Amino acid sequence: MATEDRAPTDVDRIAEEWVDTIVVLNPTVGTYIGRTDQDHRLPDFSPDGHEARIAAVRATRAALEAANPVDDVDRITVADLGGELGLDLGADAAGLHLRDLNVIASPAQEIREVFDLMPTAAEEDWARIATRLGAVAGAIDGYVETLRLGVERGIVPAVRQVHEVAVQARRHARHDGFFPTFIGGAGAVAGEALRRDLDAGAAGAASAYGRLAEFLEVELAPRAGEADAVGREVYALRSRHFLGAVIDLDETYEWGIEELARMVAEQEAVADQILPGASVEEAVAHLESDPARKLVGTDALQRWMQETSDRAVAELGATQFDIPEEIRTLECRIAPTQEGGIYYTGPSDDFTRPGRMWWSVPEGVTEFDTWREKTTVYHEGVPGHHLQIGQAVVNRRQLNTWRRQLAGTSGHAEGWALYAERLMQDLGYLDDPADRLGMLDGQRMRAARVVLDIGVHLGKQRPDGEGAWTGEYAFEFMGRNVNMPPEFVRFEVHRYLGWPGQAPSYKVGQRIWEQLRDDVRRREGERFDIRAFHRRALSLGGVGLDTLRGALAA
Repeated sequence: MATEDRAPTDVDRIAEEWVDTIVVLNPTVGTYIGRTDQDHRLPDFSPDGHEARIAAVRATRAALEAANPVDDVDRITVADLGGELGLDLGADAAGLHLRDLNVIASPAQEIREVFDLMPTAAEEDWARIATRLGAVAGAIDGYVETLRLGVERGIVPAVRQVHEVAVQARRHARHDGFFPTFIGGAGAVAGEALRRDLDAGAAGAASAYGRLAEFLEVELAPRAGEADAVGREVYALRSRHFLGAVIDLDETYEWGIEELARMVAEQEAVADQILPGASVEEAVAHLESDPARKLVGTDALQRWMQETSDRAVAELGATQFDIPEEIRTLECRIAPTQEGGIYYTGPSDDFTRPGRMWWSVPEGVTEFDTWREKTTVYHEGVPGHHLQIGQAVVNRRQLNTWRRQLAGTSGHAEGWALYAERLMQDLGYLDDPADRLGMLDGQRMRAARVVLDIGVHLGKQRPDGEGAWTGEYAFEFMGRNVNMPPEFVRFEVHRYLGWPGQAPSYKVGQRIWEQLRDDVRRREGERFDIRAFHRRALSLGGVGLDTLRGALAA
């Protein structure tokens, strides 16, 4: 980490102005990074709102192209921000915003999820929440307008995604759904007048999600696409967006098949250590029957997550990494939704809101296996996302706000997190064969996702040679390659089908991180220091993987 302040440059100014623009155009981003000045608003998801954003993208890209970088920090900013803006323009040309609907990362989720990150301690916090609740209807209506325009132009999401998001929307529209439950947290903090505003806002937000569900079911579903696949052109664009790198999709598909086979072989060897002669399935059944490795209830899950995380921070901060004091706090929470995801949200820029690990537990799931989930805590926490993202936020002396808070790709972040899982094995934290089997279960899943995601969306031949990939085969394939409850498998596959290119970015990103480490090790020979490599790589903040490759080779 740099110890001296770096004088801001013209490139920094452009990047800072871009952050300001994003916060105005998409206030949920402001909430994510701790900028509360726009917390009373929601994005304009209408066609006009999209055009305003694309106009800002073009203006910022032109300013960046005219700027003169003065040092390596500038050159990385120009390369990475310029590349991201170019991809935004490519997505606009392909009309991807007109079909932006999936089960995990579309406006249907973004509008609701932003409330998870809003402060709730004081009356003024709840006053902002009441105002933002009142904006939900307009955000939903604008979103519907955009999807309708997509229908007119024949650019529509897959019908499978439409049906699934309609179920989510119906859940949020219930009288006992998220919004009425959420405002119950105001308690005695809110006065009578504010309570009325919150009640009205929650009712209006729930009603808006009801309208969204009706639109999806009645208008969009009959005209949505039957195929889950998006095709090679769109997929290549999305893959580059999620990786910040251009890859050979056909070679990566074949590598994914080989990597999956390698993960299976590793699992089989570890299963034999757990129960001599046992198959992977038998070893899993043996572990699942062990009450000492079982957590019952979400309260127990949350406590165990927090204890595991706190221990990793304390021990790794003493022996392996330079962990600044600002990021030694990581909150582990159960998410207020029941969608099935596990995710991390970074600290606000001033650290008044710490980094948080969230677990969205599906309805009906009440038991959790510690051997299966220990590596998840390392993935989301330290040395995974929290160390990576938090360390970038700490590096204020060198990095502008865009570099600290908004830059980067899924391939960089998730690739690092998978890299971190293997690192924890190397450091002895997964010496228990059961914990190592859990890690390999996750790594096998990520390898399977490479094969599934590219296979479905590019219409590749199935690994079993029985024809081309289909959405239906994807469920069967995934079910064979993970040891997870059916609810998780169902959610995961729907996610891959609706969010092309994102799921492979984890394992492909890990592959690139490991290649970069090995490249540096070969160049430096006996001078190579793994701790210094990690410090140097993470000090860059979030970047695309091609940018990271160039920076580490410089």
